[in-house]
Amino acid sequence: MAAVLEATSLMAQDPGLLADVLRRMATGVGPATAVDQAVEGFCSILEMSGGYMAERVTDLRDVRDRIVAQVLGQKPPGLPQMTEPSVVVAADLAPADTATLDLDHVVAIVTELGGPTSHTAIIAAQLDLPCVVRTAGALELVDGDIIAVDAAHGTVVKDPDDSLREAILARASARAALKESSGGPGKTKDGQAVQLLANIGKVEDAEKAAKQDLEGVGLFRTEVLFLDSKTAPSVETQVKAYTKVFQAFGDRKVVVRTLDAGADKPLAFAPSDEEENPALGVRGLRMDRRYPQLLDDQLTAIAQAAKATGAKVWVMAPMVATVHEAQAFEQRVKSHDLPVGGIMIEVPAAALRAPHLIEKVDFFSIGTNDLTQYAMATDRMAGELAELLDPWQPAVLDLIAMAGAAGKAADKPVGVCGEAARDPLLALVLVGLGITSLSMAPNGVPAVRYALARTTTAQCEELAAAARGAIDAAAARSAVEALVDPEILLAL
Repeated sequence: MAAVLEATSLMAQDPGLLADVLRRMATGVGPATAVDQAVEGFCSILEMSGGYMAERVTDLRDVRDRIVAQVLGQKPPGLPQMTEPSVVVAADLAPADTATLDLDHVVAIVTELGGPTSHTAIIAAQLDLPCVVRTAGALELVDGDIIAVDAAHGTVVKDPDDSLREAILARASARAALKESSGGPGKTKDGQAVQLLANIGKVEDAEKAAKQDLEGVGLFRTEVLFLDSKTAPSVETQVKAYTKVFQAFGDRKVVVRTLDAGADKPLAFAPSDEEENPALGVRGLRMDRRYPQLLDDQLTAIAQAAKATGAKVWVMAPMVATVHEAQAFEQRVKSHDLPVGGIMIEVPAAALRAPHLIEKVDFFSIGTNDLTQYAMATDRMAGELAELLDPWQPAVLDLIAMAGAAGKAADKPVGVCGEAARDPLLALVLVGLGITSLSMAPNGVPAVRYALARTTTAQCEELAAAARGAIDAAAARSAVEALVDPEILLAL
């Protein structure tokens, strides 16, 4: 959540936007009008770009509205105060609005725009709020309407009948019971261990997650430490941050992802050339080609913090596509006296060549968000193509199965750290594909632990085979729902 809000705040500091505002003011336009006109000009450019860039228009206009309110001495924009359980319905929500929702009264979110990996959906998941995006006709709903929101199936029903209401109440009761259920390490019904880990971004995230019943960190997004900095953080600065994270988790594993910048996460101190398609350009490990000192400094800082704390630290690189890249990164990791190095499987080429890549590294971690967008040739922010971005797509599951099989053959761990890991049903499928750890927003762990405890390894494999044999994502999920323990479905 912090990373999303920080990225949004950086919009207000954009040099190009500021220059445009000052230029307009120099012609006699008032400051509020200048900001409005300049932002709309930028919004037009983003909308024409389409995909992820078009999705940022909502964020940029929210920044505009807040700046204009500040200039005019008015109250900043926001959601109205709520006094009873409510579903927030909007065209879209800005990150600031989503992050500041009144959780005592807001029970779900429905938007007409957005995509499955939009900022609204990501923050809602972190807040454990049911959220359905891209809902046709959402804005036709009015205050006082009674609606049923099913985030698991992406449906919104107006005036639900008694049977649907009873089903929703039963599911709510079952979900509440999960919080009271037994904790401990994740494992299947027959005892196969499946580590349940957290995704974190900042020191504050780590300190909060460390207090929960988790087995460690499966994804430490270190780029969050870089995104709000105008200069490259020094080794000393990084050591302090990493030390706090490692200390928070004590003897529990912490998997650190090295800098994943570029594309939608630009760095002020490491600019990239303008790219036709940034998602396919210089990002992740590829940044090392231009700025090798960044990776060396980061590995040095991670090693120093690990040594000072005695932490169990694993390090992995994002956006690895070839055996050469995997081997080169592993050598860099070991040269800094870090004992465990791995790579993320986000590029289909890496999954297809998994048996060769696993020979060069100690572990894999699958980023399902990027793997899905690259496998399906679909921008992950393209809401109108949401069905293609579904990690239940059999083609995506086939790629995950390749990585899982390679890890099993080499007796090396393969985790999943994308959003797919927090879906209890898909988690069972992933275990059936050979996945040994699942990393997610901490609030997703209880449901996944519960599902695993009620399902044997053999059943997970059966579920995986059924999903892979389906013709599309919807059919894959339906096939699994037909086979899984009904008690698990009740708790979703």
